[in-house]
Amino acid sequence: MVGDTGRRRRSGPRQAAWEFFGAELKNRREEADLTQAELGMRVFVSGGYIGQFEQAIRKPQLDVAQRLDHILQTDGFFERMWRKLIKDSPYADYFAAAAELEGLATQICDFAPTVVPGLLQTAEYARAVAIATNPYVTDEYLEEMITARLERGRILKDATRPMYWAILHEGALRLPVGGPAAMAEQLDRMAALMGSRKAVVQILPYAAGAHASMGGMMRLMEFEDAPPTAYAEAQFAGNLVDDPAVVKRAQRAYDLLRAAALSPEASLALVESAAEDHRRCASTT
Repeated sequence: MVGDTGRRRRSGPRQAAWEFFGAELKNRREEADLTQAELGMRVFVSGGYIGQFEQAIRKPQLDVAQRLDHILQTDGFFERMWRKLIKDSPYADYFAAAAELEGLATQICDFAPTVVPGLLQTAEYARAVAIATNPYVTDEYLEEMITARLERGRILKDATRPMYWAILHEGALRLPVGGPAAMAEQLDRMAALMGSRKAVVQILPYAAGAHASMGGMMRLMEFEDAPPTAYAEAQFAGNLVDDPAVVKRAQRAYDLLRAAALSPEASLALVESAAEDHRRCASTT
């Protein structure tokens, strides 16, 4: 998806494991006497994608790994390795592939109807969300999840950060996740990112009524030299697609959300006002 001069790759043991995945894919492909384009055609992706898999720039989805096993006759090797790597990810299975792409994106656009997006979250807000969705979560897993969430958010501070645009429904500002003090802190962080021009955030007000993405959370990602993707998430499920027709529909929906949302300036004022409301509530309790 990107070369050495593009977005920085994440390093560490998991990246090394994906590089091993890619090296094995190249070896098995060459043993089968197939070019990248020929293999790509057989597993229904482009030859460029095969090259990106081999360089560990992009990670295949499960169905692609399964087709690689079938075409290259590798007895489930790539599927098993894919499942192992995804299982070891600190993210939910349905979000892991989308999270991997974050660090490679040149532009990320989020729509969040009820919860502040992960890239904008503070530790206390993330903790409250995690406990609300799983009240029996262990302390060890909780800390691992929060660390991973905050690590993701650091890409907005990198020199090579992607352009980030988020649209939040007003309800996400009003719900006191973690209590009013934690919510005020969360909105202060969001306002700081908006004020420092590290993120563009628009608020979709209650007055907007029905909107173009009534189904739930949506994300669009663009890359230097690969097709854009769309990711939609519902309760305990997510769907990452790069089908051009589907992505185009998602982009059109996002454009409609932009049109219905408040301007960035008015949105910042509303975020700051909501933070003050939560702060006043915290001071009286």
